Amino acid sequence: MLAETHPIATMNPSRVAAAALQGFFNITEQWGLSARDQRRLLGDPAESTFFKWKAERSAKRLDSGTLERVSYILGIHKALRILLPGERAAFEWVRKPNDAPLFNGRSALDRMLAGRVADLYEVRKYLDGERG
Repeated sequence: MLAETHPIATMNPSRVAAAALQGFFNITEQWGLSARDQRRLLGDPAESTFFKWKAERSAKRLDSGTLERVSYILGIHKALRILLPGERAAFEWVRKPNDAPLFNGRSALDRMLAGRVADLYEVRKYLDGERG
């Protein structure tokens, strides 16, 4: 749980949720993900909850696990925008096969869709390492 001294803990939860969901859906739609894959990345929230979030791009609040997952997606996207020459390349990279040991010839998206938050963390860590 976030400590009360953490800046996000003092922010309006609905504003944090709206910003997080807006960013998440903008990125994952550019990645061409289905609703099923989007749900998977978010930790498989209930279908009704997910579709409400998707339609409204807001929520009263998001639990810390969902916020952590969204944070990793935002960080992955940011790293790709820094590493790659253009927006299109950044959006396409997640689907391309990758020979790095972390991916074993599969795509980063395959790794992220395994469903564990640790997989999102590992992809972000890999990209942060590539950034130097």
